[in-house]
Amino acid sequence: MAKGERKKEKHGNKKVKRAVLIILLVLVCIFVGSIIFFEIDPENTNIDFSPADTENVTDKTIKFNSDGKLKILHIADTHLNYDKHFDASIWVIAEACDVEKPDLVVLTGDNTHPDEDPEKTKELINALMNIFDSRNIPVAVTFGNHDAEKGPMTRADIMKYYSTFSCTIPFEDSVDFKNCATLNIPVLASDSDEVKFNLWVFDSGDYDEDEPRHYDRVRTEQIEWYKEKSRELRQANGGETINSVVFQHIIVPEVYDALKKIDSKQPYAVKHIYNEDEYYVFDPEVTNYGTLNEKPCPGYYNDGQFDALVETGDVLAMFTGHDHTNAFGVRYKAIDIYTSPMTRYKGLAYTTQYGYRVVEIDENDTTSYDTRVERLYDVFDFSYIKTAKDNGDWYSARIAFELAVKGAAQEAYLNLWQSVVEFFTGRTVTYPDYQSSK
Repeated sequence: MAKGERKKEKHGNKKVKRAVLIILLVLVCIFVGSIIFFEIDPENTNIDFSPADTENVTDKTIKFNSDGKLKILHIADTHLNYDKHFDASIWVIAEACDVEKPDLVVLTGDNTHPDEDPEKTKELINALMNIFDSRNIPVAVTFGNHDAEKGPMTRADIMKYYSTFSCTIPFEDSVDFKNCATLNIPVLASDSDEVKFNLWVFDSGDYDEDEPRHYDRVRTEQIEWYKEKSRELRQANGGETINSVVFQHIIVPEVYDALKKIDSKQPYAVKHIYNEDEYYVFDPEVTNYGTLNEKPCPGYYNDGQFDALVETGDVLAMFTGHDHTNAFGVRYKAIDIYTSPMTRYKGLAYTTQYGYRVVEIDENDTTSYDTRVERLYDVFDFSYIKTAKDNGDWYSARIAFELAVKGAAQEAYLNLWQSVVEFFTGRTVTYPDYQSSK
């Protein structure tokens, strides 16, 4: 090769290398810029930190609507604290209310993280409860393992503070319990004061007395209270059972009885929270709904709550939180046991599992119910973004954009992974989300 040609080739190689470096630099800039963009959360100017409005009055009588329907929005594990995602988490909860327009909201614990300063804890509760109070949506509140984990405010103190909001359904019967945020909510007929359905809300506690501590459970005194209340409802209904559903934070230990035990770690298998070398997957021989992404985390001890529900025979389903990325249901002894996904914004840690659950009941057939999980990326999609921009709501458009883009990417990845695993093993992790108990 002539000297001139070698020189041209060398020069050409330099141009190619320079072009490659420029492309790599641009890609790095885009990647870093995207991280910075997604991590800088704009300020939500619609957060109301003020104490309860004493002038506001929310009707807390829960009745079926004129069409015979009742819609419940189950919000789980909001984990509100003074972090950089707080503003967007408040936005997610408020928007869920506006999208669904529920008749009742149930908060099943780990609602806020307590602060050593009670006033800061109260500000977090204010920001959360003013969402519902301003919309006159009645709210049933119970607690998880974090709500009173530290600081001077006890569970009872926090319960009393929630009660200052007009939208909070009263905790009439539960004040003497260790797990005090326990209540039942009769649902009245659309055209009378007849009780047609019932909602049980149990405070499943925080931790037991062991060292090291385990997760707590619904205690014996609550179970006895439930049995007595159920008897009273049945007697008032001419001896006929009033059908019901349960809401609480921590799932019951019997969830593992509804799963299939296998010998070793396999795709989609989760390890038992307490027992070594025990792994579980969905049992294809029984009814399953949704996705099982992490191990269920019930209490270590069992005071017999689930057995009491089975014996009494009035509960159709249990709805729990606590396990953030799970959104599944399994049927066991004629009761559906569900977990609902975490309802908050997590920035770069966002997963396709975050969202909320809707439960709908029809007074014309109270032996059944409908439920669905809505992932955030499905709710706040590209059409939502366009509408927000058209309305000049750039904050909503900004947060929804991240949810839509990252949700779509993660969903595509999960679908690919699930297809590969199913091809090689025949196992399926995802079952239909929408479920009717009929």
